[in-house]
Amino acid sequence: MTQSAVPKQRSFPKIEFTDSEAGALEFPSSKSRAYNYYQPAKLRATMYEDVTVDVQPDPDRHLSQGWIYGFGDGPGGYPKEWTAAKSSNWHAFLDPNEEWDQTIYRNNSAVVHQVDLCLQNAKRARVYDGWNAAWLKFIERNLGAWMHAENGLALHVFTSIQRSGPTNMINTAVAVNAAHKMRFAQDLALFNLDLSEADVPFDGSAHIGVWKDAPEWQPTREVVERLTAVGDWCELLFATNIVFEQLVGSLFRTELVMQIAARNGDYITPTIVGTGEYDYDRDLNYTRNLFRLLSRDEEFGETNKVLFGEWLATWVPRCLDAAQALQPIWSQPADKPVTFASSLDAAKQKFRSLLEDLGLDSPKELDQ
Repeated sequence: MTQSAVPKQRSFPKIEFTDSEAGALEFPSSKSRAYNYYQPAKLRATMYEDVTVDVQPDPDRHLSQGWIYGFGDGPGGYPKEWTAAKSSNWHAFLDPNEEWDQTIYRNNSAVVHQVDLCLQNAKRARVYDGWNAAWLKFIERNLGAWMHAENGLALHVFTSIQRSGPTNMINTAVAVNAAHKMRFAQDLALFNLDLSEADVPFDGSAHIGVWKDAPEWQPTREVVERLTAVGDWCELLFATNIVFEQLVGSLFRTELVMQIAARNGDYITPTIVGTGEYDYDRDLNYTRNLFRLLSRDEEFGETNKVLFGEWLATWVPRCLDAAQALQPIWSQPADKPVTFASSLDAAKQKFRSLLEDLGLDSPKELDQ
């Protein structure tokens, strides 16, 4: 055999497995044909979990190289230091309402359709003509003033903090909360415009002066403006949805407007205000779930309870002052089926129940 006929010998590198190859890592769905990178709350992942869980990355879970973006004058990503509250796992929070992009439009579309039909039917039937002057004045001044509170909370509280939470699940829930507030404020504005155009004695611009100057509304305005200055996103959520909404918001909407409107011949206002009540019930649902997790956290639960107690000591007196200042408006309607004392007692009792559910002590100011 000639030299050219000798087969050429080739060498290949030896294969070494380093556990970095595809399929080496064990994760929740590694044995399943349906891929998932997280552990669902139930047997199967919901659409809400698929579109929110870990969509916002976190170095504690998936970003081994750290945050991939940052700010020129501060830390990167979503710093946990943006709140004094602590959690051993912020990602444990899931919105019980399972709100995400599609549900925002679906739910708000249904509410807008309901309000639109209500206002159209009111104009068609000329129901405003049957309202007495005292009730028209009540709506003109007080429901118009409350529109400013809803708008302020939407723009300068929930919109401002929906970027601040450490997980996408928290921020999505707060963003939906902002959308609820904005839509409700706009519903009240449309109602005000319809009444302004009706052939009844109604001043559609009176609410501006009431919100700016009326003594009974200034403490409420002060609390709303103080809320917009809070930097800690978790305190802001706690002070708004746990304290202010219970002692002022629900006091006005649930314990006054929803109770007395029908007795004054008004079946339109409860329909519109009822949408705001429905929104708050859903928003309180996610808020309760978040703060229950924080107060029951195995590592930081007791520390969080002390912190929440400090927040209560700050905001409960302010909100009670705002509630007490509203007392004169209970006497403005012609038919007054409820008293301020009974309304405030009902609001306080609901607030106590909420705090008990969170494992927090009721502030002494509630008993005064």
